[in-house]
Amino acid sequence: MDKDRVKGTVDDAVGRAKRQVGEWTGDTNAQVEGAGQQIKGKAEKAWGNVKDAARDAKEEAERHDEKTRAPENQHPVGTGH
Repeated sequence: MDKDRVKGTVDDAVGRAKRQVGEWTGDTNAQVEGAGQQIKGKAEKAWGNVKDAARDAKEEAERHDEKTRAPENQHPVGTGH
């Protein structure tokens, strides 16, 4: 899991808590700060998901290349070598 996803999850949760406390206490500043932190957390999670997906795609492509690459000293079947 990418570190941005972890950080995003924490920021989202902390922001949600701040916003909720602000709603309970009537503190609009805390509500705005909490909402902003939630948005930041969601963006970090999304960026982490993109990075994870790219890394997974790269690893899958590398595995596929390894499976389809013929050893250099082996001749294809039926060539008479």
